[in-house]
Amino acid sequence: MFALDDLSLVMSTKSWRLEVLLCITLICRYYYQPKETLCSVEKIALSLESTTGEKLCSVEDCNQGTGVYQRHGYIYSSLAGYVMRKNEGEELPVISVVRETEALLLPDVGAIVTCKVTGINSRFAKVHILYVGSTPLKDRFRGTIRKEDVRESEKDKVDIYKSFRPGDIVLAKVISLGDVQSTYLLTTAENELGVVVAHSEAGAQMIPISWREMQCPQTNAKEFRKVARVQPEYLEA
Repeated sequence: MFALDDLSLVMSTKSWRLEVLLCITLICRYYYQPKETLCSVEKIALSLESTTGEKLCSVEDCNQGTGVYQRHGYIYSSLAGYVMRKNEGEELPVISVVRETEALLLPDVGAIVTCKVTGINSRFAKVHILYVGSTPLKDRFRGTIRKEDVRESEKDKVDIYKSFRPGDIVLAKVISLGDVQSTYLLTTAENELGVVVAHSEAGAQMIPISWREMQCPQTNAKEFRKVARVQPEYLEA
C-alpha cells in the first residue's frame, strides 16, 4: 500500500489513476484534521509576474492581501511572483502576490480534484475543492457537479439525492470554469471518479458494495451513492 507521505511515486508517473489512489490515502488526513473556515471565492484572476517593490495599484482600488505592502496610498509587491486578484464578496478585490509554485496549484481543466460535498438539490451538488491531485490547496475553491455530469450513461435517470450526500468526500475532474462567479464545473462520469468516503446515518464510515451502493458496517443499512471504483491493480505498492 502507499504510505501517506510517499508523494514521489505520483510525481514521477504519468498515470493519473495512481494520483487518484494517493488522493484517497490523503482524504483521511484531511477528514480528521481541524477544519478551517471555508472561504467564499467569487472570482480569481492571475496576471503577469511582478518583481519585488513593484507598484501594483492604489489602495482605493484593492484591499491588501499576502505578499504585498502599502506605502503612500499604493500597494507594492513584497516578493517576485504572480499577481492574484480575488473577490471574496467585499466591495474591493483582495490583491496578493504568490510565488510560481503556489500559482500552479489553482485547479485547471482536466485536473483530478478531491472535494467535500456541502449541499445538494435536484439539479446539482455543491462542493468545496480541497486537493488538486495530491496537493492540498491553501484556498478552498467552490465547485458544482451537475446532474448531467454525474455519470456517463443514462444521464436522464440520474438522481442527485442517490448520488451524493453533504459531507461525502468525492474524487472528480475539472471540466470548465463555469459561470461568471468562477464556480468550477466538475464531473464524476468515469469509473474511477465519485464518492470515496461517506458516513452512514449511524456515523460509521460506509463500505462500497457496488458502483451505486455503500453499506454501514454497524447497521448493515445500504445507501445509494455514485461510488468511485479504484482498480485493484493500483492498490499494490
